[in-house]
Amino acid sequence: MAKVAAHCIFCDLIRGAAEVSVCYEDAQALAFMDIQPVNAGHVLIVPRAHYETLHDVPHAVAMHLFDVAMKIAPVIRTIARADDMNIVVNSGPAAGQNIFHYHVHLIPRTAGDGFDIPLPFDGSQMPDRTMLDATAVRIISALRDPVRSTTPRVA
Repeated sequence: MAKVAAHCIFCDLIRGAAEVSVCYEDAQALAFMDIQPVNAGHVLIVPRAHYETLHDVPHAVAMHLFDVAMKIAPVIRTIARADDMNIVVNSGPAAGQNIFHYHVHLIPRTAGDGFDIPLPFDGSQMPDRTMLDATAVRIISALRDPVRSTTPRVA
C-alpha cells in the first residue's frame, strides 16, 4: 500500500502543483526531465503512488517502471545522441537517495562525459571464495524459507 508523505516534491509534480517537463505518462507512472541532469536527456521515472524506497514498491509497480524505462531509454539515447545509458536507483539514505519518492534515473552517456559510477569500486577488496559462497548460500536459504521475512538482512 502506498504511504502518505508529509510533503514530497515528486507528489507535487504528479498532482500538477509544480512545473515539470513530462516526457511520458500512463495510469501508473510519470517520466520527466531531471532539473539537475548529469547529461542532457537525464530522465526520472516515478510511480504515481507514493512509495519511499525499493522495499516499499509493489512488485508489479516496480516491473512497470522498468518496462517504461525499457520503452523510453532507446528514444532518449537517440534524442540525446548518447552512446550508452545508465539506469540507476538509489534506495535509502545509505545508497544516496535524497528524495524519498522511489524513482529510476535514466542517464544518457557519452564517452568522456566525466560522470562515473565505478564498479568494481576502488575501495573494495576481493573476498575469499568461501565468504562469497557462504553469502550466496544465505541468500538461497532465505529465498527458500517460507517463514522468513521477504526482506532478510544479509550481513
